[in-house]
Amino acid sequence: MTRFAQQTIALGLSAWLALLGASVAKGQAADWAEKMFEARSHDFGVVARGSDVRYRFKLKNIYQQTVHIASVQKTCGCTEARISKTTLQPGETAYIEVEMDTRRFIHRKDSNVIVTFDAPYYAQVYLPITAYIRTDVVVTPGSANFGTVEQGKSSQVKLDVAYAGRHDWKILRVEPDSEHVEARAVETRREGMYVNYDLIVTLKPTAPPGLFRSQIILVTDDQNGSRVPVLVEARIEAEYTVMPAVVSLGILHPGERKMVNVVVKGRKPFKIEKIECEVGEPTFKVRLPKTAQTVHVLPLTVVAPEKPGTISETFTLTIAGESAAVTFKVYGKIAGPGT
Repeated sequence: MTRFAQQTIALGLSAWLALLGASVAKGQAADWAEKMFEARSHDFGVVARGSDVRYRFKLKNIYQQTVHIASVQKTCGCTEARISKTTLQPGETAYIEVEMDTRRFIHRKDSNVIVTFDAPYYAQVYLPITAYIRTDVVVTPGSANFGTVEQGKSSQVKLDVAYAGRHDWKILRVEPDSEHVEARAVETRREGMYVNYDLIVTLKPTAPPGLFRSQIILVTDDQNGSRVPVLVEARIEAEYTVMPAVVSLGILHPGERKMVNVVVKGRKPFKIEKIECEVGEPTFKVRLPKTAQTVHVLPLTVVAPEKPGTISETFTLTIAGESAAVTFKVYGKIAGPGT
């Protein structure tokens, strides 16, 4: 073999190895981002036209570096996608809410939500979405949306389910997927090929505080696509709420001082008698308000310990006249030498 031929083979092998390395790096780049997602696809199944069809993809930063999402795009006009936050400190969680347009589109629809990351490395994650929008069943309004409901109180909404097709079409039963929801279907009209039902949905006083989301399944006598989902949503407002419920400190260096504001809201003026945590000073300092107000802003000062590691602390607030405590969490990382 000539020297020229050896050099040509060596150069070709080097180029092939470089290409292979780039492909592996690209695969690893996508892999690190995919690992943050709780689910990476969603099938809405068969849904009624006009119904509100939404799903939230949850992702959590499981790494020591800050993660940044550069963009969230979709491949079909039949979907919308919104992200709750674009920068995630270590341990923080975000949601990408995807909504399928069942008013302008019908039959089978497929889409991809493309999530592009630019820190700590570049990566793209594809989230496939699919649904079949049937045209013979229409739900108005599109979901059982209760809005804001005080914790411990019940609420009720009514929806219209309209069908056009078989004269003997029926809703056989209604299946809520949450113990906090009751629902029943009452037939209100049957004329020729048209059938109407009132769907009466009750949110029980047992619903937990925060964003509440569940589904009701209408089980029909159709041979195919007999299960029609209806979205149930509410924001259950507790007597006292803390914002944020989880305080993210990000990455701190030993001895670094950081101040964050924690907001505590009540339905009526209240007084905070005591604020406690296990660690206490010198890591945490917080000024106790002296008067009763409906909104308290608590300036919380953190001094990072000298030892690298994780800060994870639960604060307990004692409210005057209340037996139940109010809590919030603080989370952060202490960087090691050279980071």
